[in-house]
Amino acid sequence: MTTFQWLLVLHVLSAFLMLGGGVVAGLLHIAAMRRDRPSEVSTLLGLTRVGVIFAGLGSLGTIGFGVGLASHIGLKLSAGWLSAAIALWVASAVLGGAGGRPLRHARYLAERLAGEGDAPSAELQARVSAPVPLILNWASGVATVAILALMIWKPGA
Repeated sequence: MTTFQWLLVLHVLSAFLMLGGGVVAGLLHIAAMRRDRPSEVSTLLGLTRVGVIFAGLGSLGTIGFGVGLASHIGLKLSAGWLSAAIALWVASAVLGGAGGRPLRHARYLAERLAGEGDAPSAELQARVSAPVPLILNWASGVATVAILALMIWKPGA
């Protein structure tokens, strides 16, 4: 395989990891929102870390291999669609990080409550179902899908 083919395969694989990890984390968050017992919420929010790790690795791979691919074919990073994709990549990472932080603290609360009798908690339910982290994580997902759209259609290229 040529260098171009390796970079392209690794870039596309990274994109799948990024998107797939985000989907896994999102589905586990939704499942945690539907549970009452802190032990179940703790387990589900703990499992979101697997999705977040894959999304993070994929995110780093997409930017790294993507910039390498662009450089390899002589594409300037100032190309409009590529600049937009990089800006969306930054936005996706910032939004996902901001949305994940409150859920991490909700997981800590769930772990504590699970150890104290595992009784349902209105505070835990409010934290897990809080609209701000949900909106931030969905916005991160939308930015990721927009990146994929730019990568596929390359408007103006």
